Amino acid sequence: MSSSLNIGTTGLAASEKQMDVIGNNLANANTVGFKAADTYFASMLSQSLSGGGGAASVGQGVGVAAVSTVFSQGTFQSTGNATDVAIDGNGFFIVKDKDGNSLYTRAGGFHINNVGVLSDINNYALQGHMYDPNGVIEYQNMSALNLQNAQSKPAATTYFGVGMTLDSGTTPSDNFNSSQVVYDSRGARHNLNTIFTKTADPNMWAIQTTLEDKVNGVTTIIRGAQDNYGVVFDPVTGDATGLYTAGFDPAALPAKTAVAAAAAIVTQEIINPGLLYKTPTAVPFTLAQQSATAGDWGFVTTLGVRQDGGYAAAKVIAVAGTAGTNGDTVSIDLDGNETADITFTLNDTVNWTTNDSISFNTKQTFNPFANNNIAFAALSDGATIGANNIVVQNLKGLPNHAAPVIKTFATTSRISSMENDGYAPGTLSSLVINKDGIVEGMFSNGQRQNLARILLGDFINLQGLNKVGSYFIETADSGPSVDNKPGSGGLGELQSSSLEMSNTDTAKEFIKMITAQRAYQSSAKIIATADQMLQTLMNVKQ
Repeated sequence: MSSSLNIGTTGLAASEKQMDVIGNNLANANTVGFKAADTYFASMLSQSLSGGGGAASVGQGVGVAAVSTVFSQGTFQSTGNATDVAIDGNGFFIVKDKDGNSLYTRAGGFHINNVGVLSDINNYALQGHMYDPNGVIEYQNMSALNLQNAQSKPAATTYFGVGMTLDSGTTPSDNFNSSQVVYDSRGARHNLNTIFTKTADPNMWAIQTTLEDKVNGVTTIIRGAQDNYGVVFDPVTGDATGLYTAGFDPAALPAKTAVAAAAAIVTQEIINPGLLYKTPTAVPFTLAQQSATAGDWGFVTTLGVRQDGGYAAAKVIAVAGTAGTNGDTVSIDLDGNETADITFTLNDTVNWTTNDSISFNTKQTFNPFANNNIAFAALSDGATIGANNIVVQNLKGLPNHAAPVIKTFATTSRISSMENDGYAPGTLSSLVINKDGIVEGMFSNGQRQNLARILLGDFINLQGLNKVGSYFIETADSGPSVDNKPGSGGLGELQSSSLEMSNTDTAKEFIKMITAQRAYQSSAKIIATADQMLQTLMNVKQ
C-alpha cells in the first residue's frame, strides 16, 4: 500500500517537471532564437512479486528521463536592421564572452558596440574572419569582427574618358572645354580640364589637358606632357578615326642660318602642341631679326611666299631680352588668337644681328588610337595622378563601349558622357551581410568593400550541448564545434535584416499542459485513494 503512495508522488513530481518545461517554453514564445524543450518520461525500477504459480513485475512510478531541446527552425521576422541576421538551416553563431569562453546561439540580433566590435545584446563578440586592407581574408585565426578602423583607401585616377559632339562649324582657334574631378594618390580632388581647339583644318581638333594643383592655397596649372595632340575626324561620317601627334622634325631642328658654328636655340617649348597639325616641309618656318632693334623678329618672305609653315595667321607676339644679349626668348602664335603656342630660348653666346634667322620644320604623324596617354608631373605635395603619373584618355570610346563617343557634326558642341576610375577616401556609412556570411561595407565615396566573414559552428550531437539561457555550451557529449562559413559543410545560409523567432508551438504546448494537468490529477487521486484504503485498513481492528 505504501508503494502506491510513493508511485503517486513520483507522478506528481514528474508532472510538475513537465509543467516547468511547458511554462518555460510558453514564457519564451517571443524570445529571439529560443529553442523549445520537450520532456521525456521513463518508468522507475520494478519490483518482482512471486507466488500463485508465477512472477509479476510492478513498477515503482515515473521519472523524468530527459529534457531534450527541439532544434527545429523558427520563423523569420523582418527587422530592417542590416546587422540582424538569421540562420536558414543548421548551425549556430559563435560568440565569446569577456572571459574568452565560446558560446553558441541562434539569436542573431547584433550591433556595433562602442569599440567597433560586432556584438550581441549581451555585448558578446561575434566571431569570424577579418579581411585585410587589400581585401584578402585572414584565415589563420578566428577573431572578433572589429569594424572600428574600416575605411576605403583612395584610388588615384588612372583613366578618364569623355564623350562629346564637337561643332564642325566652329570658327578656327575657338575652344570647347570639358572639366571633371580626378583624384591623386592621396585622395585629394583636382579639376582636370580638356580643351578642344578647332584648327583651320576642318577635320582636326587640337587637344590640351591641364590639371589644377594647389600650392600654399594658391591654384596652379600643370600642363599635360602628352604624346597625343589632336584628334582626326572622318570628313564624311564625322567619326573620330585617330590621333595626330606633332613636334619638331628631327632632320630640321631650329638652326641659326647666319652663324653656322653656333646653335641658335637653347630650348624650345611647345605650349599648344595640338596646333602643330601641319607638316610644312615645302614651306618651313623661317624667322629673321629684322633690324638691330631689340626683339624685332618676323617671318621671312621668299619669292613672295611667307615662310610660316602654312599658318597664315602666325605671328611673333612676345620677345624677352635685348638683341645682342643673353637669354632672349621668342614666342610665336600660330592661330592668331594672341596666345603663345611655341616659345624659343635663344643661345646666349650669340650676338644676334640684322637678318640673322632661325629656320625649323614641324612634323605631324597619324596614330589610330594605339597610344593615348597623358603624363603629369608629381603634384606639389608629392602625390601623383595615375600609375607612373599617367592619365589615360580614350578618345574613341569608353571602356566596354564599342562605338566612338567623340564625333563632329554641324550641331552645338555638347558633352554626352564622362567617366574616370579614381575616388577619394571614404568612411563607413552602412553594412550589408550576405548569405555566405560576408560583411560588406558601404562607404561615403561610393565604394563597397569586404570587411569580415561570419563563421558558424555545428555539432555532431546537438542533444549533448549544455543550454544556458539563449546560449549553448560545448560539452564532451556534444563533441567539438565544427566551424565553417555559412552555406558550406551542411551549414545554413544567412538572411540579413531578419531574426529567427522562438520555435515554441503554442498550440502543442497547451495540449501538453492539459495532459500534464490530467496526469497530475491522476497521481493525486492515486495518493488520495491509497490513503483511504489505509484508513479502511486501520478501521478493521476497531
